[in-house]
Amino acid sequence: MIEIKNLKFHYKRNKTILQDINLQLQEGKITGLLGKNGVGKSTLLHLTAGLQFPIEGSITLDGQMPQKRTADVLKNLFLLSEEVPETTMTIAKFVKINSVFYPKFSHEDFKTYMSEFEVTDFAQRIDKLSFGTRKKVFIAFALACNTKYLLMDEPTNGLDIPSKASFRKILRLAMMADKLAVISTHQARDLQNILDSIVILDDTHLLLNADDWQITEKLCFGIATGLENEDDILYSEPTVAGNQIVKVNKDAVQSNLDVELLFNAAFNRKDKFKELFNIK
Repeated sequence: MIEIKNLKFHYKRNKTILQDINLQLQEGKITGLLGKNGVGKSTLLHLTAGLQFPIEGSITLDGQMPQKRTADVLKNLFLLSEEVPETTMTIAKFVKINSVFYPKFSHEDFKTYMSEFEVTDFAQRIDKLSFGTRKKVFIAFALACNTKYLLMDEPTNGLDIPSKASFRKILRLAMMADKLAVISTHQARDLQNILDSIVILDDTHLLLNADDWQITEKLCFGIATGLENEDDILYSEPTVAGNQIVKVNKDAVQSNLDVELLFNAAFNRKDKFKELFNIK
């Protein structure tokens, strides 16, 4: 479990990035970390990985502080940054050198994920690959490490549409009951149908922290019928089929979660969201 208590962080004293963040993230879930640009998503991942230190509060992974960078923490944690290195090593050499740091690394899994991404020539130098192909290599490597904790920052940046579909497929293949993945993105639709929980950051604080079933229990996603109470509509967006809406689910209607609509609704009616999901 990742446990974050009363977290505060700033780069400059007069510019707080994160304030009073309290989260418990459980194994067996893929959590989407959403928010506008510059809100602190990457910072929160770096703090969780122990690359930066809280000003106040704490972050623990199974009771251990990641900033101590112990071997026990590092072998169970992988952070995939948004920018990937342009190493002159071949794919095969990179895997050979770096996989030894992860006891559960699976070469078979790596080959499976790379095949799904349609990359089969491991003799290629990584710096000679396109940005999108480099992303595929490092995504496949991150998943093949089979760490308990997987942190990914904007993993779908640089991927084309088919590759994004492959990413969703292999992420689900890689996830097990004892693993926990946190994925930061500003492209909410890229994570459609794979998230088990969603965290939204806004102006240093939490705007939402809920499982997918809790969201669809409290909110309904669909096309407006014209019979809705206007106060219950949190967000509306015109489409060819009619106005797509997010509304308070007073009638216990079952609907499919739309991550992008949820994000827009959260920022359209912040106070209502905090009230619905008990965010203080």
